[in-house]
Amino acid sequence: MLDTIMNRRSYRGKYKSEKVPQEDLKIIMEAGLAAPSGCNKQTTSLVCVDDPELLKRINAVIEPPVCDTAPAMICVLTRHINAYRDRCFAVQDYSAAIENMLLAIVDLGYQSCWFEGHITDEDRICDKIKAILNIPDEYELVCILPVGKADGEPVMPKKKTFEERAWFNSLPDSQRQD
Repeated sequence: MLDTIMNRRSYRGKYKSEKVPQEDLKIIMEAGLAAPSGCNKQTTSLVCVDDPELLKRINAVIEPPVCDTAPAMICVLTRHINAYRDRCFAVQDYSAAIENMLLAIVDLGYQSCWFEGHITDEDRICDKIKAILNIPDEYELVCILPVGKADGEPVMPKKKTFEERAWFNSLPDSQRQD
């Protein structure tokens, strides 16, 4: 498990045309739905698309194209349900679900990338995808995850060192911006 966590990368390259078996897609989605959920409100839902014609219609509305060669796509939906003291934990819920799915995707030998801002900004690609998939208004489409076998290698981004981002017992004086 730790090896998968430490070696998972966002893959933005092309995908092989090899179909992803629905059994694997189900395992990936089950991993997402197994994520913790604030006050167990279970605000996250998923729609997996693996029909080539439907993928073609969805990819036609994604500009610039970010996953047009992926043989499958998981659409992450959320509903705003108040949980504790009139607070909604939908963002935390779907974030945990997405991370679980990204790890399951890599563990099963596939690649993916979390596309959220690209589809939820002013051009509202998410609404266009919702219309194609007949998703009702009470759901918000917040993310798409392409799924497939990579046609290239994921690139390791430059990361800050552990010491620059993690500490024991308190934030060191060198990190305070007074």
